[in-house]
Amino acid sequence: MTRIAVRFHPEAEAEYLEALRWYRERSPMTAVRFEAEFSRSVEKIQQAPERWPRYLGDSRRFLLHQFPFEIVYQSSASLVLVLAVAHGHRRPGYWRGRV
Repeated sequence: MTRIAVRFHPEAEAEYLEALRWYRERSPMTAVRFEAEFSRSVEKIQQAPERWPRYLGDSRRFLLHQFPFEIVYQSSASLVLVLAVAHGHRRPGYWRGRV
């Protein structure tokens, strides 16, 4: 199956690393689970970026199942751009200026 290249907006990468750090400080095992689910989620997006619903304009979002985070992204034929790794219960749409 073909996978499209993925690039993270610098702030989205920082959000992911901050979430991972937060989980590591509280429970290393939970951090491992978060990292694994996040990686699987990015792989699913790579395989079929248009599968997930549109969200706030031309963006789409993928909701993690075990953690309260969403991956907000835009895609083209050759690239998935991750705009945010957003906590689902905080400031919806704050990342809009990253487009």
